[in-house]
Amino acid sequence: MQSFTDLKSWQLGIELMKMLYKHTENFPSSEKYEMVKQLRRASTSVLTNTAEGFSRHTSADKTHKYIIARGECSEVAAFLYMSIALNYGKENDAERALSLCKETGKLLTGLIQSVSQRKIPTP
Repeated sequence: MQSFTDLKSWQLGIELMKMLYKHTENFPSSEKYEMVKQLRRASTSVLTNTAEGFSRHTSADKTHKYIIARGECSEVAAFLYMSIALNYGKENDAERALSLCKETGKLLTGLIQSVSQRKIPTP
């Protein structure tokens, strides 16, 4: 792999981010600076931490960033469940985003396991 953009977790993360932007378009204006901002920020954090992890040199550094990205997936899922409970956005968009979120989290778990088993020397 030449770039973080080659990672399947990155590619699904992009789809997740796009779905979340779509899902939050019609949230109540009172949520613009609350739930909408948090959902969007968490989805972009999945991507940025995945990219940063790919670029790190040691197994420990890579694993740490991938763990953070996976945690952000959990945050996104929590907000999606809240949006469904509050009838914000379209439920089918939220369900699709949840599916992408779960799949991205599984891929990140695989990355974490793979990287933590390798011994990448400290530069």
